[in-house]
Amino acid sequence: MQKDMHMYTEYFSLPDFLNRNLVRPLWICFIGLLGFVGALHAQTSLPGRIEYHSVLSNTVSGEEFLLGDKGKDVLLSGELRLPQGSAVKFPAVVLIHGSGGINSAMDVWVHQLNQAGVATFVLDTFTGRGITSTIADQTQLHSLSMMVDAYRTLDLLAKHPRIDSSKIAVMGFSKGALASVFSASTRFKAAYGSGQTFAAHIGLYAPCNSRYIGDTDLTGKPMRLFHGTTDDYVNVQPCRDYVKALQQKGVDVALTEFPDTEHAFDSPLLPQRLAFPTAQSTRNCQFVENPKGVMLNEKTKKEFNYQDPCVAIGAHVGHNPDATSKTMKAVLEFLKTL
Repeated sequence: MQKDMHMYTEYFSLPDFLNRNLVRPLWICFIGLLGFVGALHAQTSLPGRIEYHSVLSNTVSGEEFLLGDKGKDVLLSGELRLPQGSAVKFPAVVLIHGSGGINSAMDVWVHQLNQAGVATFVLDTFTGRGITSTIADQTQLHSLSMMVDAYRTLDLLAKHPRIDSSKIAVMGFSKGALASVFSASTRFKAAYGSGQTFAAHIGLYAPCNSRYIGDTDLTGKPMRLFHGTTDDYVNVQPCRDYVKALQQKGVDVALTEFPDTEHAFDSPLLPQRLAFPTAQSTRNCQFVENPKGVMLNEKTKKEFNYQDPCVAIGAHVGHNPDATSKTMKAVLEFLKTL
């Protein structure tokens, strides 16, 4: 009997029983649970985040910029919005406002881009310089100076731990579109940029009537422009000419035109047509740079200033819902291809 009991306890001891019948299955379940939790964590969206950043830039005149001068230091700011999602790093778009400063259209673009999983950085080029609006006085800030701001913002975002430095695009509106479009220039990038390169360039109702030396020598990144054909603030024809010149050099660039569409057509709080009687407009002007870094009136060959007879006073803006919807769809599809 004792021998039988010894045999029983030898083959069916409690530790052996637990090891064979309980512990191993529990370990298997535990390991499986860890895998499930890990998969669930990977699919869990992180909350969106808003951050405010300082941007150290420079204020330059047009001539200083074209000659490569650094100008005066200025401290600007901007709002970074990281979308909700599980991505380790997000693509991003730098948004550069127009003559009226940051407006309602910018807010709409931020939400559209964030919902598509793209981070946004709304750059304020005015407040740090003590400017509210340049609509009636464009001499307060040269548009080329805003390009320096764009390059400095690119450098800032490229260092952010949650931004993919290879997927930062730039998008400008009117005055800010000059910076977003011509920042593709290898000449300007060499003078004011860094080792970082914008992944794409987008311009809404961009002023293309200033032609710079070497302005068709670009970084090779794609470019998309959107413009209303009845825009009497910024003429669409110079953009047609510039896009044609770029396409002849093999640049990936396209201009989308909307008939019966005013300036600032993507601003939802505007009526269909609104007069700005004090707005300075260069819609009748065409500028060309001379070798000394001076912008000339192409017709008169004289140095340009805002007393030039080609400058018009008064223009219109207006919201076009259809053009807005089509532009937003096109921009989002374009960014997905990058």
